[in-house]
Amino acid sequence: MDEAPVSAHHDLAERVVTAMRRHGSPGYPRAFEVWYAHLSGEMPAVSIALNAILAGGDGKITAADIDSLYERFINTERFSRQAERTSLQVLGEIDAMMALVDKALGSSELYHGRLTAMSEDVPPVSDRQKLREWVEALVLSTREEVTRKAQLEAELRNSANEIRNLREALESTRAEALTDPLTGLANRRHFEEMLQKSIDQATLRREPFALVMADIDFFKRFNDAHGHLTGDQVLRLVARTMKDKFKDKAIISRFGGEEFAIILPESDLIAGKFGAETVRQALLTRELVKRSTNENLGRITISLGVAMYRRGDTAGSLVDRADQAMMRAKRDGRNRTVTEEAVELASRVA
Repeated sequence: MDEAPVSAHHDLAERVVTAMRRHGSPGYPRAFEVWYAHLSGEMPAVSIALNAILAGGDGKITAADIDSLYERFINTERFSRQAERTSLQVLGEIDAMMALVDKALGSSELYHGRLTAMSEDVPPVSDRQKLREWVEALVLSTREEVTRKAQLEAELRNSANEIRNLREALESTRAEALTDPLTGLANRRHFEEMLQKSIDQATLRREPFALVMADIDFFKRFNDAHGHLTGDQVLRLVARTMKDKFKDKAIISRFGGEEFAIILPESDLIAGKFGAETVRQALLTRELVKRSTNENLGRITISLGVAMYRRGDTAGSLVDRADQAMMRAKRDGRNRTVTEEAVELASRVA
């Protein structure tokens, strides 16, 4: 057994643990994955983003930072690789099927050639011995062709089934790659795809749509006080509440950390605010109970900002206005919904 790679992995693991302690990183598995990706140099994008976080603060990294890095880079990369492998398998099966088709065509041409040659060499009826041999050869050739056809059909059916299974696996992989594993909502990548699609459709059809940005109030304080697993429970509660209220009428995504984004098709600013308020008020009726101790942790509140698509908007400009409205909701006391219109009015008054 080669000792050098084992020693190298052990040294890297020690460096990861040391760095996590130095920067106050949470110690759950995905945090280890993020730091490992950074210190191993395997994913430079992770290193750039992590160093930016450390440089922009007090040298500490939070659970929300870890979750964001994990979802943006590691989780997406993992599913992308899985999708690529599945795609290559599908292409391989298609190539195999095409080879079988070519084989079948070649076999048919061979059989046709044999029949043509035999038809040109039919013995006279008077020569019964040669006629019998000719018929036997024809029957044997036909049986061989039937057997080959049956084998090829079976192989083609198997290949078709393999392709069908691989296609389903590919679709499943893509669905996973676009889903936040913790909440079951669309992830940031899927949100960005759907937001651009919504903009394209709104531009073409001249139909409005609203974007809601939502952030859980005091989530970091709650996470630090009650632990990461309870923080995950909070995120699931908010996600479940949003799904219950919007059903299939909206595209709901976990934007990152404790922030969510909701695309409301065919909605103006008033409808967008109404939808946002429906979720906010629904959360006020739900209490969170810590599973491990059955302790009642009270209610969760969220702050929301609403913006409506304007002709000429980019994804960035629309998200920015909704985000500014959400930040205004935070500054105004949290647990409220603010529209971009209210933000613009306040800026004019000021």
